[in-house]
Amino acid sequence: MAKVTRDDVARLAGTSTAVVSYVINNGPRPVAPATRERVLAAIKELGYRPDRVAQAMASRRTDLIGMIVPDARQPFFGEMAHAVEQAAAERGKMVLVGNSDYLDEREVHYLRAFLGMRVSGLILVSQGPSETAAAEIDAWDARVVLLHRRPEAIEDVAVVTDDIGGAQLATRHLLEHGHEYVACLGITEETPAVGDPVADHVEGWRRAMAEAGRSTEGRLFQAPYNRYDAYEVALRLLAGPDRPPAIVCATDDQAIGVLRAARELRIDVPGELAVAGFDDVKEAALTDPPLTTVASDRPAMARAAVDLVLDDGLRVAGSRRERLKLFPSRLVVRRSCGCG
Repeated sequence: MAKVTRDDVARLAGTSTAVVSYVINNGPRPVAPATRERVLAAIKELGYRPDRVAQAMASRRTDLIGMIVPDARQPFFGEMAHAVEQAAAERGKMVLVGNSDYLDEREVHYLRAFLGMRVSGLILVSQGPSETAAAEIDAWDARVVLLHRRPEAIEDVAVVTDDIGGAQLATRHLLEHGHEYVACLGITEETPAVGDPVADHVEGWRRAMAEAGRSTEGRLFQAPYNRYDAYEVALRLLAGPDRPPAIVCATDDQAIGVLRAARELRIDVPGELAVAGFDDVKEAALTDPPLTTVASDRPAMARAAVDLVLDDGLRVAGSRRERLKLFPSRLVVRRSCGCG
């Protein structure tokens, strides 16, 4: 059976192929309602399906948005990717997601793959793009929006949370419960010092401790961001002679690992140990006890990122206009901090 073409639709509808194109693409020129109905009826009768690949080649853009995250297995990144997918669907776009696994070479691999597919733009959650990644973005003249992180390696639009302010809120709240000090479970050796949310969480903790006149010396502990490795770190920390009275964690996943270790060691939370996290993943409300944490408006951040990556206004005189969309953080109080 011969493939139905746009010419076939035009003949049946009694119009030009250009008008058929305007109906399919909702523009760029208006079509009279009666003519539109004839075209839609012809499309339905013939079973015509637009060739999206050909359209992409002609327009040099597809209906796709590429998104690269460090690890979608981590609840925060999984929930953020889902929010971006929903926001993209509202704009008639689909999202391709790639996991960099915190590796520069995998990030570059997905950059090349997505840009080669002529995506409409890229939403990048990067641990700090390498020079190769930055060069790829420049070479393709790609629309890129940085989400969650704002690495110094790329000067482009970014949608971020007030990470420093959020960590200050959580640390102050734990100190207000009367604890002598608050320890921090935060960075790894690979954590960039600038532009990384976890580094900002640690900075917020430091500022809140300084405001309260408390020392941070020896009270910052390195831990991977996932719950499994954080659990191992917490077992050693909580079983030691200098167990802290309160811990603020750079991620909820770390805090979940701490809660598991405390349960295994029969340490009462919050009676003997107060715990707070950061991110407010859905699971935080279901831990035992429910986790006090810091939240941001992920759906609004996702919509902002999608709107920016599809906005032709990002380009001015051939260069990128730097913009920063900063969303506030808020404290979500549950029982792990000691509040009833």
